[in-house]
Amino acid sequence: MTIQRQNPPGLHTTPGYHHVTVAPAGRTVYLAGQCPLAADGKVVDGDVLAQADQVIANTAAALAFAGATPEDVVRTVIYVATGDRATLSAVWDRLTASEIGAAFTTASTLLGVAQLGYPDQLVELDVTAALA
Repeated sequence: MTIQRQNPPGLHTTPGYHHVTVAPAGRTVYLAGQCPLAADGKVVDGDVLAQADQVIANTAAALAFAGATPEDVVRTVIYVATGDRATLSAVWDRLTASEIGAAFTTASTLLGVAQLGYPDQLVELDVTAALA
């Protein structure tokens, strides 16, 4: 399947993502928000980047289970419990350099939020993928 990722003329240059993603009709995969939870259900210890690493691992596993790859992702929303732009940038850089980095070349949103669902949770990733 050919997923088109485009930046329309007149819109600002992006740091790697695209403004518009178009996927042909097919199967759509919606992942639940991927949290920094280990297999035992506990939030992993460590800073925001350690939590981002767990989110990456969980997302890779969920995509593979669905028969999808990071290249099949058509939309991501990244939530980080911070108001600090440097922290947001650090999480973005960690995600885009990871094994699922291709997922962030599509339509992506990065948000700083007041808090997330689990105590001490700092990162969550929402992913939608399109399959033929």
